[in-house]
Amino acid sequence: MNFPTRHDWLFSLKTFTAAMIALYLALALELPRPYWAMATVYIVSNPFLGATRSKALYRVVGTAVGAAVAILIVPPFVEAPYFFSVIVALWTGILLYLALYDRTARSYVFMLAGYTLPLIALPAVTNPTAVFDIAIARTEEIILGILCASVVGGAIFPNRLAPSLVERTDSWFRDAAFYATEMLSGRIASAAVSACRQRLALNVNGLEFLLSQLAYDHAPPHIIARSHALSGRMQLLLPIVSSLADPLIALLGDRQERPAGFEALLADVAKWFAAPLAPRGGTQYFDREADTLRQRIAQLQPPADSLGTWERALESNPLWRLRQLVDVWQDCRSLRANIPHEGGIWKPRFRHWRFGGSERYFDRGILLFSAGTAALAIVAASSLWIGSGWHDGASAVSLAAIACSLFAALDEPASGVFKFFIAACVSLVVGGFWLFAVLPRISDFPMLVIAFAGPFMLIGTQIARPRFSLVAMLTAFNTANFISIQSAYEADFLVFLNTNMAGVAGLLFAFLWTRVTRPFGAELAAARLIRSSWEDVVFSASTGPIDDQRNLTARMLDRLMQLIPRLAATDDRYHPSIDSFRDLRIAFSALDLRRLRPRLRGDAPGAINRVLEDVRLHFERCIEHRARRPIQESLMWSLDAAIKRVTEQHAANAAAGPASSERLLRDTVNALVALRLSLFPPSISSGLPREERPAE
Repeated sequence: MNFPTRHDWLFSLKTFTAAMIALYLALALELPRPYWAMATVYIVSNPFLGATRSKALYRVVGTAVGAAVAILIVPPFVEAPYFFSVIVALWTGILLYLALYDRTARSYVFMLAGYTLPLIALPAVTNPTAVFDIAIARTEEIILGILCASVVGGAIFPNRLAPSLVERTDSWFRDAAFYATEMLSGRIASAAVSACRQRLALNVNGLEFLLSQLAYDHAPPHIIARSHALSGRMQLLLPIVSSLADPLIALLGDRQERPAGFEALLADVAKWFAAPLAPRGGTQYFDREADTLRQRIAQLQPPADSLGTWERALESNPLWRLRQLVDVWQDCRSLRANIPHEGGIWKPRFRHWRFGGSERYFDRGILLFSAGTAALAIVAASSLWIGSGWHDGASAVSLAAIACSLFAALDEPASGVFKFFIAACVSLVVGGFWLFAVLPRISDFPMLVIAFAGPFMLIGTQIARPRFSLVAMLTAFNTANFISIQSAYEADFLVFLNTNMAGVAGLLFAFLWTRVTRPFGAELAAARLIRSSWEDVVFSASTGPIDDQRNLTARMLDRLMQLIPRLAATDDRYHPSIDSFRDLRIAFSALDLRRLRPRLRGDAPGAINRVLEDVRLHFERCIEHRARRPIQESLMWSLDAAIKRVTEQHAANAAAGPASSERLLRDTVNALVALRLSLFPPSISSGLPREERPAE
């Protein structure tokens, strides 16, 4: 069992201190619901100062926008309750869609603006003339809690995000070293490798949101720039490492004669990967080792005039991949070492014309469906409330709206909503005990602080731990709301039970609603992502113009990072995630061939065109049948014919410009070999064709 650390206790103490200050000031200012200020502290607090500040800022903006809209729509539409509920649902659904579409910390603005409207507008339905006062009071209480959380978090041992960023990537570096070692050994399919692949993708996805909070941590520009560069290299490493598996299996799997020195090179690269993050001699030592490996890779490259045979072309491909791998890993290590330092100029070793885009992939259909089901939940819950005439039913609708919004981004939101429901039930019991058994014996604020210290300090330690953060935060938030501290003690058990049971009922409704409307889980999202990746393969292999290949590449990489964790949940011995990496390599190889084709002469461009056309037709069939289809063997012969045409053209043009011609030859042959191995993995293509067989 892992007990809370010193940092967890410190964070809990800071959060509790801020919450008590907010509660004291709210009571002193005679705000109508002072407990909202206390609850807000637990909502916005984060172990890192930058995250707290960004969340605080966006919560203020979102709350103000939602409150303003509530003031505008309640008076004119309150007499038409069903139409009013539709307006509230549309607002929440549209803002939730924008929140899901924005994967930065800024998304909090849209989500808060979305569900703040039902929080303020629905309770005001019975007294519409008070909506302005409710909106102002709610905004004041929330802003007070935000200010207390930000001030205390920044004044008492602030934990800045930038210095901790390097430490938070350590687990990624350990997994990357393990994954690379397994790939270099040709072990691409095992439970450990699949789990490692999932963790690598999840770490990259989580880092993106974390980096969006760096600017609020007053991090220097060079730290922000290098952190984003590290994130980009981390995203690249996974597909580059995976691309080595097939050529290594084809090259070393069933051959009697193996390239001299190649296996020793692989062993040294694996050893270099596994080196400690801070080896003796620092980054200079690590850079020297990288330079040595690059020299050995260059020495093992087969001569350009021998690439016309499959054996030599197959030897060249993994060496080409190894060079990319060494460059990217060196960049990752050097960035990790240089991020915390003010001085020095970081120069990337890995450069490629295709990388550097910023576009992200969004499944707009899934986003629209998620936001739409949340909006329909509000309409359905409001209809039940209006039809039943339950006086406190507005709380049920509000909590249902919050729950559906908070977990809309999950593939299986019902599990998250159920945790919210359990946290509310626990909070109801704890809040009832404190309200009726403890608070009657408390006569002043210091005694109240002492009474709250035990449970809220313990809950606060769990907020700082990612595994329990969400449940602990919801428990603290609900407990503060259920106790409903006021300036004078007034407690009625029936009123307490009726008011707070409405919120619990709303969460139960949200759970049942999400179970019915979103039962698909990760399988549906994964299937849609795979079909979208096939569409990009078709696009990459077609003759249509591509406006920005860098953004196209960035979108494909981002989609892969979203796909891998979903496939890992349903992975079996066939490892569909491996096929997804192959799809990405096929698209990349097609883009490479499209770029190189205009520089080729003779019959080579026509041979490339036939390969790309066959690739396009194959993936169009996959899209049409909504499943992977067998690849026609004629595509293999087209690839072999293209390799032969390219090498023949090189021999004819070598006298015109040997340096540029050799570079063009190697790049084209490597793209064709990578395409062939991705379409026909070694289990199918090993042994075909050999040197004695024509590449026709």
